Amino acid sequence: QVQLVESGGGLVQAGGSLRLSCTASGLTFSSYAMGWFRHAPGKEREFVGGISWSGGSSNYADSVKGRFTIYRDNGKNTVYLQMNRLKPEDTAVYYCAAARGYRANYYYEFDYNYWGQGTQVTVSS
Repeated sequence: QVQLVESGGGLVQAGGSLRLSCTASGLTFSSYAMGWFRHAPGKEREFVGGISWSGGSSNYADSVKGRFTIYRDNGKNTVYLQMNRLKPEDTAVYYCAAARGYRANYYYEFDYNYWGQGTQVTVSS
C-alpha cells in the first residue's frame, strides 16, 4: 500500500521560512517524479512545484519561483519543500504527490498517481 506522509506545516509570520517533508512508502521512490500542490480556501488546488525522479531538475509556479525550493533524498524516500520569504497568500493546505514518470514538469493533478493527506501552512501578516 502506497503512503505519502507530509509533515512540517505550521504557523509562521510573513517573511519567515518553513520546510515541509513528504516521506513515501510502498513504492519505488526513485522511479517517481514528485510534486507539491496547495489548496487555499475558496481557490482550486494549484501546482507549486515538481522535481524529476533523479532530483536533477525542478519546476516551479511563478508565484513561488525564487522563494521555494524542492529537493529530494532518494535514499530516505523523502521529498522536501523549502519555503522562504513566506507571504500571507501562501497560506494553504500543502500536498505532496507522486507521478509515475521521470520529468519535473507534471503540472496537472491527473498526472499524479498518489497523494498525501496534506499539511496546513498558515502565514500571518
